Amino acid sequence: MDFMLEEEMIDLATFCLQNPNASEVQAKKERIVEIGKDLFLDGGVDALENMFFALENRIKEEIGKDPRPLRSLWNGNTPEWNY
Repeated sequence: MDFMLEEEMIDLATFCLQNPNASEVQAKKERIVEIGKDLFLDGGVDALENMFFALENRIKEEIGKDPRPLRSLWNGNTPEWNY
């Protein structure tokens, strides 16, 4: 499951970073929030950290953009998670 979510998350984040003004961005960001909640429920903060590590490295390498601004979409999944 994590591999499929990772690929979906990379696709969503890549789209949002490359097309910030597209009409589909809001729906894609909402899906990022859903994935974050699912990951947290399944594996806690460690699962979120591991996913973001993979996401950040792949996106930086593949499209040269920084996905860290999208990380805030996972805020609120746990009180310990502060940016």
